Amino acid sequence: MMGSNEWYKRMAFYQIWIRSFFDGNGDGIGDLYGVYEKLPYVKSLGVDGIWFSPLYPSPNADFGYDISDYYNIHPDYGNMEQFRKVLDKAHELGLKVMMDLVVNHTSDEHPWFVESRKGKDNPYSDYYIWRDKPNNWDSILEGKAWEYDETRQQYYLHIFARKQPDLNMDNPRVREEVKRIMRFWLDLGVDGFREDVINFISKKEGLPDGLPFIPVINGMPHYKDGPHIHEYMAEFRKVCKEYDCIQIGEGPMTDLKSAMRYLTGDEKSLDMMFSFDHMMADCIYTEYIHRPFDLVKLKKAFSKWQKALNNKGWNALYLENHDHPRIISRYGDGRYFSIRRQVPKYWKESGKMLAVSYIFQQGTPFIYQGQEIGMTNIKLSSIDDYVDVSSKNNFHTYHLKESLERRLRRIHISSRDSARTPVQWSDSRNAGFSDSTPWFFVNGNYHTINVEAEEKDPESILNFYRKCLDLRKKSKTLVYGEYREYFPRDRHIYMYSRSLGEVSYLIICSFSRHKIRVRFPKEMKGMKKKMVLCNYPAGKEVRGNGWFRPYEARVYKMADK
Repeated sequence: MMGSNEWYKRMAFYQIWIRSFFDGNGDGIGDLYGVYEKLPYVKSLGVDGIWFSPLYPSPNADFGYDISDYYNIHPDYGNMEQFRKVLDKAHELGLKVMMDLVVNHTSDEHPWFVESRKGKDNPYSDYYIWRDKPNNWDSILEGKAWEYDETRQQYYLHIFARKQPDLNMDNPRVREEVKRIMRFWLDLGVDGFREDVINFISKKEGLPDGLPFIPVINGMPHYKDGPHIHEYMAEFRKVCKEYDCIQIGEGPMTDLKSAMRYLTGDEKSLDMMFSFDHMMADCIYTEYIHRPFDLVKLKKAFSKWQKALNNKGWNALYLENHDHPRIISRYGDGRYFSIRRQVPKYWKESGKMLAVSYIFQQGTPFIYQGQEIGMTNIKLSSIDDYVDVSSKNNFHTYHLKESLERRLRRIHISSRDSARTPVQWSDSRNAGFSDSTPWFFVNGNYHTINVEAEEKDPESILNFYRKCLDLRKKSKTLVYGEYREYFPRDRHIYMYSRSLGEVSYLIICSFSRHKIRVRFPKEMKGMKKKMVLCNYPAGKEVRGNGWFRPYEARVYKMADK
């Protein structure tokens, strides 16, 4: 059931976006000193590993995803000695450590690019993608995808920000550089990689024009799942097999059919993939088109991946990360937008329910920092207060006929900055994140939403996450069991079961902010139901048909009479 290289299946991971995690040296910026101090807290959640967003030196045009040195630590966060201390302590606590591998692009301040832009006759000339004449592609973060360089007198490709030039992975020397980077960190003792936009690294030969009249992603058919992607991924996979480490790919806009080639069969090159399908339940690109949350759409995405990968591959389960707004503000009660109410009415109930909705699916759960205490979106008064390159670009590019207030509201709903506010540790100054002025705004609701308060509350979102992870860890059925969804067209209830041998669990989640009647599947009506988890205190068992309170979630263990 679980081979020696499949230890990740029973695990849960915690993602640390270090700049906003905890400031350990008092300069207003999160760092490795802070991580070292908080590792016992991370362990207490019931997770088994950490995924670090980039820690490397970077000019921070895209906050770490523009890397200028793959072999060091950003001085804001510490140094290699401190990283080794964190790594050793994490391993002592039984926590695996996974690094972010960002090799679709570098910073334009990386020495490779500094040399490459000097001309066509140096060893780094073809490390990047240069053209005399650009095609019509847009970048995902900042304007057009080509930038003219006066020194080289050519255009370079940047699928993301202007300061993130794309590497030329068709150059075998570049692929050798990637493998060298991987071995460096694996030799230090890290346990695997989350591979950033890895399905973008192979571009179509000739770089043809993209689809007309489709903003932002018009060139994507020519660089997503490109012609040599599986050939290059096989090279990287060979390195990881030497170390029994895991590889988790980020696959933006990769459909299920394409993902299966990465995750299954002879070409398998990834252990898991972060897919985006379930992030489309309210339209991921809310800066351009915002659609109301659609539970049926969310359930369809969940079930599609669960069914396809059952007995074939493995899912990466997540609701939040550094690239998406806070989930209570998107799929929970926070979607009923109120600028005046800092904490949604059913904040606690919907936060717990969302945990149940995904943690008990088949796959490895990922929890993003602050998610476990129910952090919500921040609402800043001016676009000038936001720092994310994507938010600023979108505000000044799209919906320009709308009022400034309406355009700013789109940013309130969609900005990645909402995931990057400092973690709220207490109700003291700066939410306990730092003794100095933090590098970015603290969400004003930290007096209510903070770790210290939730540690003391047995019914808190924080303690409920612990209960969910503990229940999953103790049950082979909730790890390996087969998934089945019920009532897929129901617009208020998400219901699914997990079954392994004679053991079954039924998971029921209400996405309604009103009391709602729930019915059980016909085939389970004659079975005994033992409620093992509920997000309301002293929740009562439903007998036959019954009522669920706003955002109520229940987990039942089922048995024959």
